[in-house]
Amino acid sequence: MTFNIALYLLAGIALIYSFRRDRQKTKRALQSAKNSFLNMLPMMLGIIGLIGVILVLIPQEVIGGLFGGTNPLGMLLISIVGAVTLIPAFIAFPFASSLMKAGASTAAVALFITTLLMVGVITLPLEIKFFGKKFTLWRNALSFLLAIVIALLMGVILQ
Repeated sequence: MTFNIALYLLAGIALIYSFRRDRQKTKRALQSAKNSFLNMLPMMLGIIGLIGVILVLIPQEVIGGLFGGTNPLGMLLISIVGAVTLIPAFIAFPFASSLMKAGASTAAVALFITTLLMVGVITLPLEIKFFGKKFTLWRNALSFLLAIVIALLMGVILQ
């Protein structure tokens, strides 16, 4: 809570400083931020709604049974879901918390988060266009393997 207050105060001070330096530029920046937020809002609400529906439809016993330990099938499933899902981190972390409350293990949740953030199946075509096929496939394969290592370590360290 104290950190949030400090962050808001720092942002407020920076905004006041910016406003005093150049009012027009600050107004344009705030307008641009507002437009970006409004453009992202429908997608964010849709993702949050979908996550809510998933958590309501899938019983806690299923989540706990499938993702509760280091069940190889559950770990493979959650890693694939993380790799093919395109969810912003600020939505993924509360979702991960909900998974843990429903009985998912630390290792499974860590695997979901790391594959979500490190592996980009959805963005493969764009990444191949910019970086080339060989680099992209190697980066994603190594990221997937590293995500498994990270998840197993997190499961051991945090259990």
